[in-house]
Amino acid sequence: MIAVSAHSSLVVAGPAVLKPAAFAHHIEYFNSMENENVINLVPNSASWDWLQAQVPYFECSQSEVEQIYWYRWWALRKHLRKSETGHFVFTEFLTRANPVSSGLGHHLMELRWLHDQVPVDSYVQYWLRKDEQGKPQTRLRFYSSWLQDALYQRWMVTRDTGVLTGLLDDLVSDYDIWEKSKQRPDGLYWQFDVRDAMEESISGSRTKKNIRPTINSYMFGNARALAAIARLAGKEEIAATFDAKAVTLRKLTLESMWDADAKFFKVRLEDGPLADVREAIGFIPWYFGLPEKNAGYEAAWAQFSDTEGFNAPFGITTAERRHPRFRSHGVGTCEWDGAIWPYATSQTLVALANVLRDYPQPEPAVVTKRNYFDAFVDYTRAHRYDGLPYLGEYQDELTGEWLKGRDERSRYYNHSTYADLLITGMVGLRPRADDLVEVHSLLPDNSWSWFCLDNVRYHDRDLTIIWDKDGKKYNRGKGLIILIDGQEIGRGETLAPLTAKLPALAK
Repeated sequence: MIAVSAHSSLVVAGPAVLKPAAFAHHIEYFNSMENENVINLVPNSASWDWLQAQVPYFECSQSEVEQIYWYRWWALRKHLRKSETGHFVFTEFLTRANPVSSGLGHHLMELRWLHDQVPVDSYVQYWLRKDEQGKPQTRLRFYSSWLQDALYQRWMVTRDTGVLTGLLDDLVSDYDIWEKSKQRPDGLYWQFDVRDAMEESISGSRTKKNIRPTINSYMFGNARALAAIARLAGKEEIAATFDAKAVTLRKLTLESMWDADAKFFKVRLEDGPLADVREAIGFIPWYFGLPEKNAGYEAAWAQFSDTEGFNAPFGITTAERRHPRFRSHGVGTCEWDGAIWPYATSQTLVALANVLRDYPQPEPAVVTKRNYFDAFVDYTRAHRYDGLPYLGEYQDELTGEWLKGRDERSRYYNHSTYADLLITGMVGLRPRADDLVEVHSLLPDNSWSWFCLDNVRYHDRDLTIIWDKDGKKYNRGKGLIILIDGQEIGRGETLAPLTAKLPALAK
């Protein structure tokens, strides 16, 4: 099949292994299950045509994961619209015309897998160069953000070097403004919990200038990304400046926010002491590779699987369950005092993936691939309301009840990732800056018998990754297989990490 993008002249070859017709039933089911409350650029009636042209195809031996993978793309498509400025944007709430910056980092991580990046480029322009004078959107810095890091992570998929380096001045300016507005004299950053999009938390405040693992980790990740972007642009002096900022912020964060007794990264309160609670934001430093290796910080992850820590029947809680103020703030006004938030689950699973791949652990390991897999499956199963696929704001940790019910503001709430977690975690494609394809799946032994991720646009090639435990599903032999433009470039007998060199682009 030749798929033509809905918004540009981009032409992609289509899947090498999977047949589009095999997935149409998912979209037919989603279209039929409830009323179409809001119609933006791509209505339900056109959703399958859009999805065929835009997203990687996926199937696996665990049917609920396959269904929710397609559901999340189907739901995300609902949020594509034109803004009042004429830009393509992706909203957070379907009932609100203007986008919100709180989910911008998540949006870019998910959207990097779309074949056509023209709407995504327009979305970035909306935030950074909204008006004719090229000034940024006034609401860009209303919430903390890992914008620079997410854009660099996108580049490692799309290789849109000219687009990314063309934003360097804007991104440096954005970083400078954060320094001026949120950096303390000691070099650390403060933030209100509500401006982290995490209001009514146990440790946070709407008035106190607390030092939080969120914004400090984001600024560390953004500094490292800016150094990398500057090198792509040949700006070595700028790169060195941001390398130095990252080194300093790492040191300050480790010294200020690590609680050696609780073995966890915590909020440091404005008046000096550390907060008396572990919260899921203490996992965020690993999202950006901030903790030093072989220094004992991974002990924090013992709380991930602890049922008195963050492990609840329906997923990962946002505060430790043993704390006396857990779930104490009421229900219905966006409380982050323990309930499950897809926003936080997405961040935590990226952080955990980095721990499992990049951080050596002494035996017995504190966390394993089984912990990641179980949490991802819990996250998958939480996408339900009355037995139907659903995505909302936040959930009860014991029942899975969506705490805003079917409130129209909450419906299809777009402030988390799923496809990106599946592609980079379960399947294990790790985007890189060089010309290697790296597959490091976090599937534990004896989980999935087979999967295929197909029709992936990666470094301007069409990528396919197959796992076939006994070789009978795809008839290409046993094991893990990497194809580029339909041709095999790598094979492994097991799900052990596998790398293969990308062939040169055809001229």
